[in-house]
Parts: sequence; C-alpha cells; structure tokens
Amino acid sequence: MATKTSFMIVLYCHVILSFSIVSFARPDPLDASLVEDGIPKYSYVCYPSRFKMLGLDMAKFAFCDKSLSFEVRAKDLVDQLTLVEKAQQMGDHSATDVPRLGLPAYKWWSEALHGVSHVGHGTHFDGLVPSATSFPNVILTAASFNQTLWKSIGKTVSTEARAMYNLGRAGLTFWSPNVNVVRDPRWGRTLETPGEDPFVVGLYAVNYVRGLQDIEGQENTSDPNSRPLKVSACCKHFSAYDIENYLGLDRLHYDAKVSEQDMVETFNVPFEMCVKEGDVSSVMCSYNRVNGIPTCADAYLLKKLVRKDWNLHGYIVADCDSVAEMVNSHKWLKVTGEEASAHTLKAGLDLDCGDYYTRFLPNAVLQGQVRESSMDQALKNLYVVLMRLGFFDGIESLASLGKYDICNEENIELAAEAARQGIVLLKNDGQTLPLDPSKYKSLALIGAHANATKAMLGNYEGVPCKIVSPLEGFSAFGQVTYASGCSGIKCPDDKLVQSAVDVAKNAEATILFVGLDLSVEAEWVDRLDLLLPGYQTNLINEVAEASKGPVILVVMTAGVVDISVAKINPKIQSILWVGYPGEQGGRAIAEVTFGKYNPGGRLPLTWYEADYVDKLPMTSMALRPVDNYPGRTYKFFNGSTVYPFGYGLSYTSFKYEHDPTEISLDIKLNRLQHCHGLPYEKENPNVNCPSVSIDDLSCNDELTFNITVQNAGEKDGSDVVMVYSVPPEGIIGTPIKQLVAFERVYLHAKETKNVKFVLNACKSLNIVDTSGYRLLASGVHNILVGDVSIPVKVSYQV
Repeated sequence: MATKTSFMIVLYCHVILSFSIVSFARPDPLDASLVEDGIPKYSYVCYPSRFKMLGLDMAKFAFCDKSLSFEVRAKDLVDQLTLVEKAQQMGDHSATDVPRLGLPAYKWWSEALHGVSHVGHGTHFDGLVPSATSFPNVILTAASFNQTLWKSIGKTVSTEARAMYNLGRAGLTFWSPNVNVVRDPRWGRTLETPGEDPFVVGLYAVNYVRGLQDIEGQENTSDPNSRPLKVSACCKHFSAYDIENYLGLDRLHYDAKVSEQDMVETFNVPFEMCVKEGDVSSVMCSYNRVNGIPTCADAYLLKKLVRKDWNLHGYIVADCDSVAEMVNSHKWLKVTGEEASAHTLKAGLDLDCGDYYTRFLPNAVLQGQVRESSMDQALKNLYVVLMRLGFFDGIESLASLGKYDICNEENIELAAEAARQGIVLLKNDGQTLPLDPSKYKSLALIGAHANATKAMLGNYEGVPCKIVSPLEGFSAFGQVTYASGCSGIKCPDDKLVQSAVDVAKNAEATILFVGLDLSVEAEWVDRLDLLLPGYQTNLINEVAEASKGPVILVVMTAGVVDISVAKINPKIQSILWVGYPGEQGGRAIAEVTFGKYNPGGRLPLTWYEADYVDKLPMTSMALRPVDNYPGRTYKFFNGSTVYPFGYGLSYTSFKYEHDPTEISLDIKLNRLQHCHGLPYEKENPNVNCPSVSIDDLSCNDELTFNITVQNAGEKDGSDVVMVYSVPPEGIIGTPIKQLVAFERVYLHAKETKNVKFVLNACKSLNIVDTSGYRLLASGVHNILVGDVSIPVKVSYQV
C-alpha cells in the first residue's frame, strides 16, 4: 500500500507541475492569436524578441544555439521536460506548450495527398488562404507513368504548404503519401494509391517525397539528420494494410496473415524505397495486425526494418488512435492503456496520433513498464525533424513564400497537365477520337458525373482554387445539353434514363459519364463487386442505342469496373478512364476528347472481369494462386481481363526496335558466396548453381540497352516505354513478369528517339523465394519491351 501511495504522490506532483505552468501561460506569439494583419508575428521558435516578450532570455537555452548540432539541441530540450510534459509532446491530439521554456504547442497532423488538404489538426482555410491547388487523385497521376511530373507536383504542393505555414494556416509535417499496394480491386482507398505494382508505387513515393521535402541545392548532405526539409513527408500505412470494411470485418480488427515472401516481394517494397531512396522523414504504422501483432507494436517492423535496416532519418507515427485500438478493438494480449503505450514505445513508435501516450505513458514509466529514456529518444527523433524543418530557426530561402505562391496560374496549369497526362484511352474504334470541333458542335453530356465538381476531388482534398466541371469544360468546344440520367451515382432507378435518351437523340455527339464516388469507394468503404452501381449500365445501353452520333464513354473511378458491355458495344466508339481528375478535370477531359491533348496514360491496375471477386475473399492475402484462388495483380494472375495492367492507347502509333543481342553475366563466386537451391517444375540436372542471394553478391553488374521508339503516326504524342523482366523458365512460384523500368517519351509525328536503359542486375532480375530470400537465379532471363525481347543469360562459376 505504501508503494502505491508513493507512486500516486510522484505522479500527482508531475501533473501539478505541468498543468500549473500551462494554466498561467502567456499567449504564445507563434499562436495565431497574436497576429498582424492576420499573419503570426513569428514563424519560428528561437527568435530573441519572441523570448523577450515571454520574459525569457533565449541565450540561456542551448536548444536555440545554432552552433550546436540538432541532436545536441534536441537532447537539451528534452532533458528540461518533466515526465508529464514529455508525454504531452508525444500525442498529436493533446500537445501543449511549455511556457517556461518558450516552447509552443505543435500540431503534427496535416495532409497533402494530392494538394494541401483540410484534413488534420494543423491546416485550415479561411479568408486569407481560401484554397490550395487540388491535383488529381494519386491513382490517376500514377497512370501518367511520369516520374518528373510526380516530383513536380510534390514541389508545387510543398511550396503552397510552406507558404500556408508562413501565413499561419498550416503545419510543416504532412502525413502523405499513401504507398500501400492495391492487392484487391475491391479496396476502398485505391484512389489514394499509385496502383498494384510495388515498384511503381515505390518510385512514385520516392519522387513525390523528394518533391515535398527537398530544398534545391541541399538534397544530399553528409549527415542526413541535419538535411533541411521544405516540409516533412510521411509514407503510410506500414504494412500489409488494404482492408477497410469487408463484410463486417474492419481495419481495426483485421489480422493480415501474410507470408514472408509476400512481405519482402510486395508489401514492404514501397516503404523500403521511400526510406532508402526518398529519405522520407516519417513512416506511419497501420491499424491492422500482421500475423497476430499490431504493426504499431511490432519491433521487427519498426525498429529492425524501418529504423535500423532501412536507416530512417525521422520519426514513426501511429495512424490515428491505433494505440487505443490495440486495447479497444484488437484486444491484443488483453493489454491496458499503460501496457499498450509501453509496448508501442519499446517497438519504436515515436508519436501517437491519439491521446494514449499522453494519458498512459507517465503511469507506464512509473510502474516500471518502460524506461523514461525511451521517451527521450522518441522526443529527440521528433524534435530533430522539427529543427530540420526550421520550426526553431526558420529557413531563410523559404521565408518569402506567401499568398501569391498559392493557387497561381502556374500551379493550376500543372493540375490540368497532371490530369491530361493520366487520362487513359481504352477504346477508339475507327479513330473516332479526337472529335473535330468544327464537325461536332452540338454535344450531349449525360450521366451523374457529367456535371461533377466535388466528386473529381476525391478524398483527403483541400478547397480547390478553381474547379472546372465537365459541363464547363465541354462548353468551350460546342453547344452542350446536359442530362443526368441518374439521380446520383448509385443510380437507384431508371426514372431519368428516358430524358437522357431524348437528349442523345438530338446531339451530334454524346459524351456519357459513368463511374463511382466516395459513397461507393473510400476510406472505411470497400466494394462488394466490380460493377457500375444501380442502373448505370442500363443508361449506357439505352443512350448508346439512341444516339445519332458517336458515343464517347468517360469512366470516372479509381477502382476497376467491368465495362465489358461497353467494350464490345459497336455503338460506343471510344472509352476514356479519367480517375478522379482534380480541380481542372473537366477541362482536361474535354481537351483530350477534342484533340488538344493526345492521351498517353497507362492503367496502373489490372481491370478484372466481374466474376474475379467471386473466386476469392478479400481477406486472402496471398499474391500467388493458392487454395484454388486465382493469383493477384498482373504478376500472378494469368486469366482473362477487361483491360490488362499497363494498357493504354494513343491517337498515334509507336514502334519499338532493338538490335538483337544477348546479354551475358558470368559471375565468379568466391568461397564465401554459396549457391541457393530453387524449386523446379521438372528436375534440372544442367543447373549446378541455381541461384545466389543478392545479399552475398556485389550487385555491380548492369544491363545496358537502347530501345528505338518511333512515332509512326500523324500526330504528336507521348508513349510510356515499359520494361519487364521475365525469370528463367521452370522455376516454381516466380512472377509471370515484373516491371523493372519505364520512361515516358514525347515524340513529334514521325520522330524517332533512342531511349537508353541501365538496369542493375540484382534489382531487376531478382526473385523472392518462400523463405523471403532475394535471389539472382541462373539461366536465361528475358527483358520485354513491347514486342522486343532481350535475353539475359546468368551463370555462376563455382
């Protein structure tokens, strides 16, 4: 009893000390309550006059001494915090200021998935900053397969974000991008992601993160923990997270049963690339468990992989209330709040987007469940990132960013260009598109999305600068008559179909918009099928039958839909997939339709037929075929599709050529490099060394080749040159093929360009076995580029 009493006295003293300081605190100048013309007087902490206003001498605080390293400064700050104050700085929901140190509260949660978002505690729009540029949702931007574009969008978003910070309207830490692989076509958050291929998702992450974080001229430093950041990005949700709410099983309760092979080969790849190549400053763990352990409490995932093996320079944050859900939903090990907080902190979680750390960590420390020094290390990880961001010292080169850097013409034009580059032409019978505006002057715009505005923004959106609906976009090219045809995207009946049919009968061309929206696919909303909702298919058929002119079907979705009915209907000449195209979407769709822009996007997802989802539950995590279930993604599914991954047409045509040569890699092994067995479909006595782990190889061998790309048509256009590797025949369980490189190339009509590719053999040819080893197999690999095949022979001298 005496022990318990003394424990309560100690905790009580911590609480009284902390809360008494807060209660008598002066208003902090970093707070928007002390402003001039609506703008905070101070945009960073260590400003001498700010400390003077607080009645403090800044010279006495080493954490404001710029001559010291960030690590030393962060330690000095953390060492001066009480136990309760430390806990208060480790929860986003309840962060408080520490007036005696001149330390203001910081709101960590802001979002910038495809533009600065209104979601999160750190960002808000008002009369001073009413809007920010809203780019297409990520799934459409990914379809451009243009790394330069991905990085450019990141740069623009971070410029607007930093300007909003300077104006007191945003934070500096943005929990974006979402780099989960789309394993199942029913997943509701497909719109947020770059698609189903882990390599593409990873490259998107690297480029978008670099665009967000990098300051020109300071992209690389000898000490990455001192590298200044424009804003801080966060790759989420780690790992194997891709279920929202499937038949009553939601993400807060889901335990993903995943093989090591799939973790190494698919689920972890984008995160590893994001940390190693993108140098992201934060990683977010997910709600779900993986093989029984909540990801936010898994020391192997957080400490071993992210922090040690991949060498994260930054902090790890929980998805919001994930720590609480370990107790309330997962009921993992029947832990208490103190135990859950201790487990996650020891596993490597630095920041709780929630209030469990704030509420329970002081008790957990005083009960001996976790060391206070673990809190210290987490806080140092957090404060070093804030110092790199200039939260304490400012960053002079970014200080001038302001209102005129937000929603300017250049940014809005980039949003339009992103939409144009992502749009995918799926069908174009008889070269119906592009339409000639001098020939087609009366247009029927039909469908619930024909006058879309908010639906084009998707989720995690901000307030757009200037939204252009399809109705407005097409009105620039002709006389438009609009009919919705459906009362909302779920199209519950056919009451409005006839009015749409009547409009189509009298138009020279019909543009028919169908698709989904956030009521059908979204966070917390998984789909049950791959069909268009309600009577939309009926609308397609009846309008197509009645139209006197060409019918162009525009599909506005993130996830795949089985539109086989339209694909085979000869009265539907052309089909465009436009994702959720952002604030300039209506303009971009119209410009593509009328030929002001030649589409060059490619599908970042396999478009399965509708019965695919009847063959396996969403909870089957395996990528390879298993238990009579089909495989997943283009890498492991060889059945029929509506449209394959990487598919996309153009208004012109392209040809590839390559001088026929075989590339050979003859690798001599030393006595410390050993052969690794592989399972073959048939016994292969000719292979004396089936493979070697790439961890045991120098991996300096490169595959260099040129592809000659010719625009054989009459129109200028862009082509995405996609490079796949195919493993040697006969090895059990390998991918059908896997994307290893791509390049988007613009060519004038009849122009020819040589595109050079340099591939690292280990990265591009490796396969992952059932134990999780990455191996370079001997035998003949093939590099596929369109109809060009380049054999690569790998052999080992033992």
